[in-house]
Parts: sequence; structure tokens; C-alpha cells
Amino acid sequence: MFLRLLFVSLLLGASIFIQVKQPQTYFGFIQTTHFLLIAAVYFLTFVYAIIFKFLKNLVWLAYTQLLADTFIVTAIIYVTGGIGSIFSFLYMLTIINGSIIVYRKGAMVIASSSSILYGLLLDLHYYGVIHPLGASEAYAVKYHSPYIFFLILVNIMGFYLVAYLSSYLSEQTRKSRVELKAKQVDIDKLEVLNESIINSITSGLIVLDGQNRIILINPAAEEIFDVKNAQAFNKQLDQVFPFLEGKLSGVQQTSPQSAKRLSPFIDLSYLNSNGGKRHLRLSISPLRLQQADQKGSVLIFQDMTEMMKIEEEMKKVEGLALIGELAAGIAHEIRNPMASISGSIQMLRDGLSENDVNRRLMDIISREISRLNRLLNNFLLFARPKKANFQEFDLHREILESLELFKNSHHWNGKMGVFTDFCDPIRLKSDPEQLKQVLWNLFQNACQAMPEGGSFCVITRLKSDASRPDRKRVKISVRDTGSGLDDRVLNKAFTPFFTTKEEGSGLGLAIVKRIIEGLHGEVIAKNHSEGGAEVSILLPVPPLHLQRPDTKA
Repeated sequence: MFLRLLFVSLLLGASIFIQVKQPQTYFGFIQTTHFLLIAAVYFLTFVYAIIFKFLKNLVWLAYTQLLADTFIVTAIIYVTGGIGSIFSFLYMLTIINGSIIVYRKGAMVIASSSSILYGLLLDLHYYGVIHPLGASEAYAVKYHSPYIFFLILVNIMGFYLVAYLSSYLSEQTRKSRVELKAKQVDIDKLEVLNESIINSITSGLIVLDGQNRIILINPAAEEIFDVKNAQAFNKQLDQVFPFLEGKLSGVQQTSPQSAKRLSPFIDLSYLNSNGGKRHLRLSISPLRLQQADQKGSVLIFQDMTEMMKIEEEMKKVEGLALIGELAAGIAHEIRNPMASISGSIQMLRDGLSENDVNRRLMDIISREISRLNRLLNNFLLFARPKKANFQEFDLHREILESLELFKNSHHWNGKMGVFTDFCDPIRLKSDPEQLKQVLWNLFQNACQAMPEGGSFCVITRLKSDASRPDRKRVKISVRDTGSGLDDRVLNKAFTPFFTTKEEGSGLGLAIVKRIIEGLHGEVIAKNHSEGGAEVSILLPVPPLHLQRPDTKA
């Protein structure tokens, strides 16, 4: 549309100039009809512009404009002399325009339209059916029919030749454009993938050029060193990271064959801006472009701080496990002679009278031997827990049986009250014997926390597992109405041999924690908001082991 307006404007200017300088041309005087034709082209272009804003199918609009252009060119030839007009080349411009916009198909359609209109115009003019403006009256006498046929044939051949050549170039251009666009899309995808990979790497990544200037720092390295990529870009490595000075020189100067024999890692420490110490493991790789020489270096930092903490903890655990095994063996060996001593004391005691001082001393020895045996049993239970025997059972029935057994033991205080608050019935898959041991220890702790009497409650609730929302866990809580635990005791509640009781071993809650962890559970101790202490254990419940409440009960 813009080119059409430009061309018509040039024609308008040329017509005005010719009219001023030389009113008469080869096709006669410039008449109002010529200016009306130019005005009609302006009007049509204005209509096209309006339709262009609202029409979605632009291909049909392009065909409409191009076909209309062939009629406009025919009209131009008509008002400039018909057979004698020099403007038949305008058909070729329209054909070229069609090949550019709608490619080969459009070019052939416009070439066909141009051939039909041009041939029809010349034939009608030759046979006197129409009388173009400015045409000479002697055409029929001056030119013979073979000449007219030759003129039409040459122009038609030119039309189709221009259509073929221009459409060939436009088709090649279109294919190149499509291929370029596809390659650009692939390049964009590769760039996005490359950037996503770099940003997703959890290890710190720093890329250097041949002069040790920083090219790239990924987000993980930004977090480790608290340095932004924009701040460090194109700066020397030693300037941004002084602690790396001298670390790379020896590695970068070695040949690839020698570098293979060197240690692949460099361990170093780094103090961040908060004063915290990080342990890093650095690996250096050459940056090469295809098979070219080394163009820089790639530095990969792995934060080994947590790993080193875990290793230290593992060493401590291994040491404690070794000591525990040794202590358990000693305890087991001590228990055998203790049994012999206890039996011998009992036999000696039976031979003495009730008021004999030696009998009373032997009673003390016997009680202390029993206490030592309990301590040894608890220690062996903590150091060498039994292997869990998983089986299916009714959780609430086990809790009630454990309560009944505890009520009939010597640990029970008649001033105590017991309450239960159970959720829907649950069939748990765990070790019932070990669970009874856990409940026994929790009941005993609750009674010892209330020497003057009180009450404790056993509560069960079904909870969702935060780590696995599709799984459920049962929460078993034992809550007393005692004075609760202070912060110091609460922090060390599950520490072995830590106790605030005069005759306590400090192994009760430690055994609870050890057993529950072996049952793939969790134990938590806290003070309840209404007073007293509360110890809760969480055990996994497979979905198939959830029961519906009995509606008949």
C-alpha cells in the first residue's frame, strides 16, 4: 500500500510538471480523467488501510489488492494510448510485488490476470470496440494483426518469465527465512537450556578467560561467596577472591597430560561476610573452544561444610558405638557374677535370725544388687536393642493392656488417676513388645513426676506425615499433671544417663528414643500449655491398616 501511494504520487507530480512545461504528450493532453484515476487509487488505498485493521485473513486482502492493481494498470494503459502506451511494464511491477507477498502461486495468478487484461485491452482497441484516451485513429491501418499478436505474446511471455524468476527468488528467501527462524528457535532453546543448567547447578561455578578475568558466576557461587555476577564480571579473579591467589597458577601452567596426574580437588576454607567458616572443595577444568587451545578455566566449588559436619558426627557416633559395644560386653559379663552374688547372699541371709545385724546388712546388699541388675538390664536394652519383630495388632488394645499391667505393678501409686482419649481404631504394624516397653517407661516417668498424686492421660490421634502427605502417622501422647520440665531438663531429656532423680538411671527416655527410632518413628517431649509434661511418639501407619469405627458399638 505504501509503495502504491508512492508510485501514484510520483505519477501525480510528473503529470502536473508535464502539464505546466509541456501540456501535450504523446498520448495527448493530460485530462481530468488522469487525475480522477490517481484520486481513485488514493481512495482505494485508504479503503484497504481501513480493511487491513479489521480483516484477519490478510492473504485474501493481498490477492484482492494485487488483482485490483492489474485493473488499475490496465486503466493507466487505457488512458495513455492503449496499444501505443509505454506503461505495460507496470504489470511486471505488480507481478514482482505478488511474488514477494504471496510467493509463486500469487505471482502466477497475477501474471495470468495481467495477460488476460492486457491481451483483451489490445484486441478491443485494435478492432475498434474501445477508444482509449490519446490513442491514434490510424492503429488499425498502421499495424497489422500479426504485429498485435506478437506484441501481446511477447508481453505475456515476459509476464510469466518475471513471475517465475521473481517467485523463485522469493521462494528461496522464504525457505531461508523459515530455516533461519527454526535455527533461531533452536538457538534460543539451547540458550535457555544452557542458562537453566548453569542456574540449577547446586555447586558454585566460576568461568575465567585466558587472562583470569571472570566471565560468569552462577547463582550457587553467588550464594557461597556473597558476590553478584554483575559486580565481578570482567574483573581479575584475585581481585574478587583474594583467598584463591596462587591456587590456580600451578594447575593452569601444567600440560593436559600432567594435569591428569595431579589431584583433581583442592580443599580450602573460606570466611564469609557473616564470619562463618565454609569448607570448599575446588576442581579446575580447562575451558576450550572445540579443539582449540585453552581459552580459560572452569572453577567448580562444592560446599563441603555440612558433609564435614556429618563426617565428624559419624566419627563420634562410631566412637560411641564402639564404646557402647565394649560397655555392653562388660555389663553382660558383670551381670553373671552379680547373679551368683545375689544367690549366695540370699542363702546366707536365710540362715540368720530376724534381729541379726548381719541379716539387715545382707538385705541392703540384696536391694543394691537388684538395683544394679535393673541398671544393667536397662543399659543392655539401650546399647543392644532387640531386633524389631513387626506384626499387626490393635493399638488401643495394647495400650489398655499396658495400663492394666502397670496398675498392678509396685510402681503404681494409689493416688493416681488414668484417663484415655482414643481416636478411631487403628491396626498398627509394628513390634508390640517393644511398644509395651516404651509405654511402660512413659507410665513410670509420669508416676515419678507426681509423687503426691495426680493424673495422667493417654491420647491417640491420627496425623498426616509432613514428608509424605499420602501417608498417615499415629501420635501417642502421655501427659501428666506434674510440675513439668525446665528448659535445661527438656533439652537433655533423651540424653543417656541424664537424670534429676536420686535413684534414676537416666536411661528411661533414652531407651524410648532408641526403640522408637528402630520402629521408624519419632519421639517428642514438651511442656503442655495447661501444665505438666507431655511425651509424644509418632509411628507410621500404612493406609491399609486404618480401621473404620464400629458403628454398632
